[in-house]
Amino acid sequence: MISQTTFRAGLLDPSQPVPEGLSDGENRPAGRRYGVYRNNVTVSLREALADGFPSIVGLIGRDNFEHVARAYLRQSPPTSPLMMHYGATFPDFLADLEQLAHLPYLADVARIDVAMRQSYHAADSVGIEPTALQDMDETTLLNSRFTFAPSMILIRSPWPIGSIWRYTLRGGDKPTGIAEDVLILRAEFDPEPHVLGTEGADVLIALQGGHTFREALEPTGDTFDLSTLLGLLLSNNAITHVSNAPIPNQKD
Repeated sequence: MISQTTFRAGLLDPSQPVPEGLSDGENRPAGRRYGVYRNNVTVSLREALADGFPSIVGLIGRDNFEHVARAYLRQSPPTSPLMMHYGATFPDFLADLEQLAHLPYLADVARIDVAMRQSYHAADSVGIEPTALQDMDETTLLNSRFTFAPSMILIRSPWPIGSIWRYTLRGGDKPTGIAEDVLILRAEFDPEPHVLGTEGADVLIALQGGHTFREALEPTGDTFDLSTLLGLLLSNNAITHVSNAPIPNQKD
């Protein structure tokens, strides 16, 4: 009898031989069936990667993507039957791929695709009422700590990844060379990437780390647009709780 390890060894690598002694239910040689199954598995996983990384398909083209995906499949086969999680390490794979070194932003753009899926499948939560912050006096607000929706994901990059992602998938203005931090938010069902203004990511990281609103704002300059950041968070139901009591570090 063929072990599962032997059976799976050559599934994602056509250079591997068909396992010896493989037979069908009537004890007939099943090498050809294995070849067909191997091809179907590879094609299915490549399709799953293409569906999960539409921005990368758009940036390097479908043919190039299939070559890259095939190499990734051999190095990182699925470890879970839940295909919605497959490809989490694909951005790191792209970053290390010498053939794509001339596209240094590619890995961070791929991280937006990963974050979009993670946000979509994150646990549901309920945002606070937009008026909740308006009703607080300044001292109470500044001493408050925020809890955020599990679907909120921040991606920092030295490249204009938000503009690249949007231009690739939705058109519009061509990206500039300015670094961009991207915040994935899910107001209801579908997540959406938002490019943050200057210092916005620093404030969010501090708040996620359990710092008070005052502490998070202290390092910011006079040009920091607080109202835009709060409006973005509130309109997308990203703030789920406001408290004056210490909260656990959300990054642990």
